[in-house]
Amino acid sequence: MANRTELMPWLHRPLAEALQRRAHALLVAGPAGLGQFEFSLALVQAWLCETPPAQRPGVLACGHCEGCHLVDQRSHPDLRLLVPEAFRVQAGLAAEDEADDGKKRKPSQEIKVDQVRATLDFSERTAGRAPIKGVLVHPAEAMNAVAANALLKTLEEPPGAMRFVLGCGAADSLLPTIRSRCQSVVLTPPPRDQALAWLAAQGVADAETVLDASGGLPLQARDHAAAGRDAAAWRGFPERVAAGEAAAFSGWPLPVLADALGRLLHDAAAAEVGAPLRYFRAWQPRQRTAGLEAVTRCAGELRRFARQADHPWNAGLAVESLVARAREVLVKSSPK
Repeated sequence: MANRTELMPWLHRPLAEALQRRAHALLVAGPAGLGQFEFSLALVQAWLCETPPAQRPGVLACGHCEGCHLVDQRSHPDLRLLVPEAFRVQAGLAAEDEADDGKKRKPSQEIKVDQVRATLDFSERTAGRAPIKGVLVHPAEAMNAVAANALLKTLEEPPGAMRFVLGCGAADSLLPTIRSRCQSVVLTPPPRDQALAWLAAQGVADAETVLDASGGLPLQARDHAAAGRDAAAWRGFPERVAAGEAAAFSGWPLPVLADALGRLLHDAAAAEVGAPLRYFRAWQPRQRTAGLEAVTRCAGELRRFARQADHPWNAGLAVESLVARAREVLVKSSPK
């Protein structure tokens, strides 16, 4: 992500609308997998662009000036990225300066209070080259309670010409006091034909199957395909779960597997009542489930697990347990 990336087509219109606002803090919310980070970065880049507005493409950043170049390289002196360490690793961003005690740790999934305090110090400094300074928080729900509370006062009354943009995939998990200090920009999944055209341009084969399994979220579909979870894997997913073939999912990250199983249970419930399937449209269930109540209860268990799926579980045992539990309600036991 160190180089400039073309903004996804479904983000153009909401970006232009967001740039017309004069709010000091925007909350970019919507299902994860729509491009909240890319959208938020494009917002900040437009704020920091050094080309006069009359010479830009609408209100967007020009993409050619030195300010835009520095944002592309994530090195603009007036830009602060407030993201978890794990996100930095995944995105290939330079690590923040941290004390090294010689111990190796798993990159944190949280935005910690020390990071927020460093951002508050940044907010007090004079801008380096732009008229304003921008802070990008992503994903905002990764702030732990202490970090979120530390940001509140500055978010309500930023010093000088300071603007915040918070990208979020789960706005309901944010503190109400954080949400109330921001104007909301809601991103929604793009039209199906637009998402499929974009995925095809990304080289995703049989994009319809992957997009359906991804809940209509194009970036999630792209990432699934890039990780080897292609159309063939998704077509065989329901039958493998029904057969209890946990080994087929041994390389799947636990949050991904829990999410996929939840979607499969949604379709199982739909099949029970004769409704159309949403995520696995080609699936033809061969057995009756254990009943809607059991399916719904299991889906709730999966949602609770997904919220803590990044804990240091024994991955092999967790995969076996998840698949066995889903199979238990997908396949109705024969009476003895």
